[in-house]
Amino acid sequence: METVYRRRTHPVLKGLKIVGFVILGAIAAAGFAFLFGYFVMLLWNWLMPSIFGLTTITFWQAAGIVLLARLVFGGFKHGSDNHYKKRSPKKEFFHHWKDNYKKERKCRDWRHFDDFWWDEGEKAYNEYMERRKEQEQK
Repeated sequence: METVYRRRTHPVLKGLKIVGFVILGAIAAAGFAFLFGYFVMLLWNWLMPSIFGLTTITFWQAAGIVLLARLVFGGFKHGSDNHYKKRSPKKEFFHHWKDNYKKERKCRDWRHFDDFWWDEGEKAYNEYMERRKEQEQK
């Protein structure tokens, strides 16, 4: 049996790591916004003048169109709680199972899974499969 030890990260390093992720996330978001605005500008300048006879636009005008479309059609919310009010039976079962799982079994218990599997699980699984094969043959 192999024991796995986890190194603890110093709180200052953990904080710097979080700040680094926030900065990288902001840079990535700005990059995606730039690319999205650029592609909207390219598509507009390629399609709209030839189809509708409109003029070409600049990058900032394309970014403004994206922002306006987001405000008019989507807003800035990333979801609502309405889908929790009316759940299908399948979703209701899943959420019930998920909630109970979180209460009954803690995620930290999974660290013992490998030990269980090598000690007892593989043997129990093989016995189960033998029983299934015997039942199928009957």
